[in-house]
Amino acid sequence: MTEKQKLINEITRELPALDTGYLRLLTDFAEILQREVDVTADGHGPFTEEFARHFAGVLLVHHALSEEPFTKDKFEHAMVRVLNESDLDAHLSPRGNPGHDLTVGAEKWSLKTQADQALKLDALHISKFMEMGKGEWTNETSLTGLRQRMFDHVANYDRIFSLRHKIVGENRYYELVEIPKALLLEAENGELEMKMDSKQNPKPGYCRVYDRDRSQKFQLYFDGGTERKLQIKHLKKALCHVRASWTFKKD
Repeated sequence: MTEKQKLINEITRELPALDTGYLRLLTDFAEILQREVDVTADGHGPFTEEFARHFAGVLLVHHALSEEPFTKDKFEHAMVRVLNESDLDAHLSPRGNPGHDLTVGAEKWSLKTQADQALKLDALHISKFMEMGKGEWTNETSLTGLRQRMFDHVANYDRIFSLRHKIVGENRYYELVEIPKALLLEAENGELEMKMDSKQNPKPGYCRVYDRDRSQKFQLYFDGGTERKLQIKHLKKALCHVRASWTFKKD
């Protein structure tokens, strides 16, 4: 007996225990899961077509109940579920953990989401890469210490992923992008600038990273004011890896 037939038999056994409302809901989900989704997967590690198909199902069910894109919390739970279905040992970190969001095998993963209306398909923006908290934040010399805190934070995980959502025409488009950790560590040689003319307190600052041709790879933006957070801005997607993507009709 195939795995599919086993699941059909299991569902059939459970159906009589469901009331009419739940059966209608189950029927709706069955119809939703038959919708056409264009998927891609680069085949690197766990990111196979099977992974992409399973994740497509989670996206379809979510958008049957909500117009809103995946939040970070939903992304985390969906990744754990789909990776476990792919026979990988994946589990969430304790809530409030300042480092990685989940563990996959021996690897520590950090997950981000992006769904702002200004999203550009050729560049990534992480509006809250980490909280900076208190500490020295007065001049360009201070930025060296703030940048080091980013390096210390990145040391807590092995891989970084961003799930990005954008409406393209009549379709929803999601993509799973891996940001190379080594790329962010190039900030060690970045150019620092504190915006001393800003009215924010503390002042915001930048660390700009360029290639040999002076083309900008990305920026670290040390966002001052009350939040004191680090943003990653204008990160070229061409320097990252699109592990999977999903395109389907928007309701």
